[in-house]
Amino acid sequence: MKDILRALAKDARNSLRDLTPIIVVIGVFQAFIIRQPVDGLMSIVVGGLLVFAGLTFFIFGLRLALFPVGEGLAHSLARKGSLFWLIAFAFVLGFGTTVAEPALIAVATEAAAVAADAEVIAKTPEAMNDYAFGLRMTVALAVGVALVLGVSRIITNWSLPILIISGYALVVLLTAIAPPEIIGIAYDSGGVTTSTVTVPLVTALGVGLASSLKGRNPMLDGFGLIAFASLTPIMFVLIYGMVV
Repeated sequence: MKDILRALAKDARNSLRDLTPIIVVIGVFQAFIIRQPVDGLMSIVVGGLLVFAGLTFFIFGLRLALFPVGEGLAHSLARKGSLFWLIAFAFVLGFGTTVAEPALIAVATEAAAVAADAEVIAKTPEAMNDYAFGLRMTVALAVGVALVLGVSRIITNWSLPILIISGYALVVLLTAIAPPEIIGIAYDSGGVTTSTVTVPLVTALGVGLASSLKGRNPMLDGFGLIAFASLTPIMFVLIYGMVV
C-alpha cells in the first residue's frame, strides 16, 4: 500500500510539474498582455484542479495496468511464435485505441462541421455524422495498419529512417493532388493519434516485442511505432478526401 501511495504521489508531482508551464504562460498573458479581469475565476480554478487530478490518476493507471498489459501480451505472443496473432493483436490495438481517442472524436466532429460550412458535404446532421464517422474509421484503420508495419519492421529489422523518409515523400505527393479542404484535417489527424490513450499502449507493444526477440535492443528497435502512427493517418485521410 505504501508503494502504491508513493507512486501516486510521484505521479502527482510530475503532473504538477508538467502543468506549471501552462499555468505560468496563461497567467503572464492575462496579467501583462490582456490586462482584464478573469471571468469565472472559481470555475477555472476548480477545472484546473480536476485536470490535475485526472492527469495524475490517468498516468498512474497507465503505469499500473495498461503499460504492463501491452508489454505482457507482446512478450507472450512473441514467445508462442505466432506471427498471425501478433499482427492481429497489433492491428486491433491500433484500431481500438484510436477509435476511443477523445481528441480524434473532437477533431472529426469539428472537421465535419467545417466541411458542411464549406459546402463540401450537405449541411444536414446525417451527412455531418457520416462524414465524422468515416473520418474516425479512416484514421483508426490507418493506425492499425501503422502498427502492423511497425511490428513487421521490428521482426524483420527493416530500416526505420528509410521507411519514414519514404512515407513522408508519399505524403508530399498526396498533398499535391489532394483537395485543399482536406489537407489541414489530414495533417491534424496525424497529431491527434499521438495522445493520451494511444501512445502508452503502442509504446508498450514495441518495447515488449523488441525485448522478447533475440538480437533486438528495446531502446533502438522498440521505439518508432509512434512515428508510423503519426504518418499513416495523414496518407489515409488525404486519400479519404480524394474519394469522399
